Amino acid sequence: MASNKGDDIQMSSRDESSQSFLPNPATARAEKNHPLPLIAAVIAFYFVISLSVVFLNKIIMSGSDFPYALFVTWYQMVVALVLLLIWAHLGKTNRLFSIIPPYEFDTTIAKRVAPLTFVYVMMLALNNLCLKYVEVTFYQVARSLSINFTILFTYLILGKTTSMPAIIACVIVFLGFAIGSYGEINFSWAGIFYGVGSSAFVALYGIYVQKTLAVVDNNQWKLLHYNTTLAIIFLFPLVLFSGELSEILTVSEAIYDTGFWMLMTLTGVTGFGINIAMFLQVKYTSALTNTICGTAKACVQTILAAMIFRNPISDMNGLGILLALFGSGYYGYVRYQERQARN
Repeated sequence: MASNKGDDIQMSSRDESSQSFLPNPATARAEKNHPLPLIAAVIAFYFVISLSVVFLNKIIMSGSDFPYALFVTWYQMVVALVLLLIWAHLGKTNRLFSIIPPYEFDTTIAKRVAPLTFVYVMMLALNNLCLKYVEVTFYQVARSLSINFTILFTYLILGKTTSMPAIIACVIVFLGFAIGSYGEINFSWAGIFYGVGSSAFVALYGIYVQKTLAVVDNNQWKLLHYNTTLAIIFLFPLVLFSGELSEILTVSEAIYDTGFWMLMTLTGVTGFGINIAMFLQVKYTSALTNTICGTAKACVQTILAAMIFRNPISDMNGLGILLALFGSGYYGYVRYQERQARN
């Protein structure tokens, strides 16, 4: 996630962890001044990669006649692991790639990381299933309750309370969720169920990352090795016993299409790229910039989805989307203010 501090869990788990196929960077750093063109390039890279993950997954899940969410998630994890291995190998001789250490996998450590990986797998699978059933314009609303679940789980698991401004932000988000759901033209109970489930596991993931980082010497990149490898191992039996693999081999024609596999691989690449983009944002921009970028990206995502997929948006749905986005942005601002007050 975006910080090693337990108090910062809410900010770091709000958006990106549900879109990346590897855990987000977890290194906090002092804010520094960097050239404006460099900061602009980092933010642009984050926007392009982050938006690509959502839109490419939506195209695969609902536009390519390949509704196999578990297999899609598993394949993209395999692509991410291959890229991780290549990047780590290049880092041995090239300083540019040295941020990721050489690959390691110790079974003793893996057993301690396994609970986090279970949460991680559920988060990604439910996220892809949510995209399968809901429009991209409604996607942010369907998953907006991650903030509310984070506050709930932080209290139940870590025993930490939340400030009143943050609770008010959560109320706004919930109102946006309720109004947006009621006004959604292409409403789907399955999409709502998977969106709420994904939100819950996003919140759990943010908490479990904090509890698990110590196992890998607080190195987020080492956590990539274990989490990705274990996720591939955990997901394959689910793909097998769900019947997806046998159905893909007997029914699907997409597997004979080179363009389809290129699209699948590209989505895995962008999933890995999210981690690099988040690392660069943490390194070269401020905490406030990260918060603003997350909210701005959600707004751009909704607008682009309406333009590209031409999703119909009712007045009630539009109000719900605005409330959910505003509540999420306000929550990020509150958490930023609270973190600044502690420094």
